[in-house]
Amino acid sequence: MRMDRRACLLGGGALLVAGTGPARAAASPVYRRGNDADPETLDPHKSSTVAEAHILRDLYEGLLTYDNHGAIIPGAATHWTVSDDALTYTFHLRENGRWSNGDPVVAADFVFGLRRILNPATAAKYAEVLYPLKNARAVNQGEAAPETLGVTAPDARTLVVTLDRPTPYLLELLTHQTSLPVHPPSIARFGDAFTRPGNLVSNGAYALVDMVPNDRITLRRNPYFHAAAGVSIETVAFLPTPDLSSAVRRYAAGEIDSLADLPGDQMASLKARFGDQVVLGPSLGLYALAVNTRKPPFDDVRLRRALSLVIDREFLAERLWGETMAPAYSLCPPGLDNYRTPPEIEGRSATPIDREEEARSLLAEAGFGPGGKPLRVEYRFNSTDNNRNTAVAIADMWRGIGVDTRLVYTDAKTHFAYLRDGGDFDVARMSWVADYSDPQNFLFLLETGNEGVNPGRYGNPNYDGLMREAAAERDLGKRADLLFRAETIMLDDLPWIPVLHTRSKALISPRLTGYHPNPRNASPTRFLRLEP
Repeated sequence: MRMDRRACLLGGGALLVAGTGPARAAASPVYRRGNDADPETLDPHKSSTVAEAHILRDLYEGLLTYDNHGAIIPGAATHWTVSDDALTYTFHLRENGRWSNGDPVVAADFVFGLRRILNPATAAKYAEVLYPLKNARAVNQGEAAPETLGVTAPDARTLVVTLDRPTPYLLELLTHQTSLPVHPPSIARFGDAFTRPGNLVSNGAYALVDMVPNDRITLRRNPYFHAAAGVSIETVAFLPTPDLSSAVRRYAAGEIDSLADLPGDQMASLKARFGDQVVLGPSLGLYALAVNTRKPPFDDVRLRRALSLVIDREFLAERLWGETMAPAYSLCPPGLDNYRTPPEIEGRSATPIDREEEARSLLAEAGFGPGGKPLRVEYRFNSTDNNRNTAVAIADMWRGIGVDTRLVYTDAKTHFAYLRDGGDFDVARMSWVADYSDPQNFLFLLETGNEGVNPGRYGNPNYDGLMREAAAERDLGKRADLLFRAETIMLDDLPWIPVLHTRSKALISPRLTGYHPNPRNASPTRFLRLEP
């Protein structure tokens, strides 16, 4: 028996408009969309941040995509079938798919894109998430040719994806930027410069018009998009807003129509001032501190446990973040599919005084504190109001056990590039928002060799072994148990110190309709409407 997913998800098809030529829609005001930061890149295969994902979601369309409720709907593919052993997915592309220059979107474009991201020469930061594809790991590690990857195009409208193992989250994974197609002729002509204005050809609802660093990235409706007639907003400008207090002032002045983040310490006053324009929602995200486990003395687990014990997560969540965050005692947030209640760090039920006493004892055992040398920690973070306030508060908590903290901050692009490229650090702020609702998407971060998102270079053979067992396990209950055991090991080792689990928080102008908070934090501009 083969499962046909056409009936399951074609509900989004009501928004899709047939036609092969440019569609026309009434002009609308420019939607000025506040975004977390300037993107490091608009190359979907080299991207890694949420700020980039928001822009790429407008520029490109995967085989599947999200609507404005966070539901998975057909994208470049209209329907698909799955083999009995759940190892072969056959996708059927829509006939009216077009690139922004009018070229047809064909199955070979997806083959090209998936081979490109897994080719080690691309140096993709996120390639590991695609390892369920047949031969993906071997291709990415240079042990097999890209042509051996489990993806083929029997004809222009058919794409066959073959897996090494059943992957319960595959369809959601195919909405992610790692799975987006790129325009092969543009890359052949421009190389890495294919992402520049004038060069970039995309297949989504919008096309790139202009890019001004630290000011805005402007997109305009793609007239060749298959559902262009249903796209209301003609032009969207993504404005980087790392200074959240300044961004709120610009919003109040009518210079910005929506903000994707808010200063947590101002939530009470923001709610009083803006009422239901403040929109809070669910999110599957983590705020954590990565510890450099390859660098003494931070390779000593006693030190990492001491630093974790004295972080007052309830204070941070309630007072600094205005209850827009939840205290995190696990890596995985609650509510993930295919899992159970996550394990927790030891010590949550202890009193603050007992936790501080235990932390002092652990530091003393490691040779620090009274009678020993003081522990000095460099804490790196990307600069926003929320991150700065959190860093100052944690440094104050550490001061209580004799830790001297030096704060180092940069913009987001510089911060994450530094960590990814092997920069020297002690403790660094990390964040992660789920690409798909499955514990694997959090736990894979700390597998050995996953250096693009594991800056502390943590490695534990027992952890890796459980992750491999889970990847091969078809029984979802047994798989959940294996992942639970892996997370327990991670929480014992604490290469990352979980601090907070996220909630989405936004300011939405009354002029903007169609926005719905959802766990995927997905709100493609094509589904929104902006009144004059």
